[in-house]
Amino acid sequence: MTKFGELISTETPVLIDFYSDWNAIENNLDTLRSVAAALGEKAKVIKIDIKKNETLADALRVKGNPTFMIYKNGEMKWRQTGFHDANTLISLVQKYF
Repeated sequence: MTKFGELISTETPVLIDFYSDWNAIENNLDTLRSVAAALGEKAKVIKIDIKKNETLADALRVKGNPTFMIYKNGEMKWRQTGFHDANTLISLVQKYF
């Protein structure tokens, strides 16, 4: 939890994808790579495995897979469950530059 707090407490927007490998649908790694490449140093893109981080997922009430969140300065700015394409995620993160 402390490490998570450090990750999200930056002026740089942080896009987090809470995922789980047990999901039968592809966990959109290629999409996130595209997002990270497009945003470069202007944002962070992080994947967090729900099963390996159950305490964090429970604390944030992550129920669906995937659940995306955007944080800036330690504050959640946006959250949604479900798949999104790279362009949508890029546009959402760019709002918080």
